[in-house]
Amino acid sequence: MPTSLIIVHVHVRVKPDAIEAFRAASLDNARESVREPGIARFDVVQSTEDPTRFVLVEVYRSADAPAAHKGTAHYARWRDAVADLMAEPRTAARFVNVAPEDAGW
Repeated sequence: MPTSLIIVHVHVRVKPDAIEAFRAASLDNARESVREPGIARFDVVQSTEDPTRFVLVEVYRSADAPAAHKGTAHYARWRDAVADLMAEPRTAARFVNVAPEDAGW
């Protein structure tokens, strides 16, 4: 595979009574994350069928950027804030960009 953007989908299921707290913490993290030079995009999406399910779509510019992100104060704040809000451990899947061209991000 050619070198490309790294896209991570983080799947999260939160407790029903924690939806708004998770949304608030995740939106704060997303706003700060897109200011990082290694992040091209950071989306927070919520299922229309099950409001307790979220996916964080993180688009990194380099292989080093995910580790740099996890070293930020805003990531640590998010991680600590949502730890007790999740109904089960979060999972992640890593992808490389195919289309659009990387320059389109």
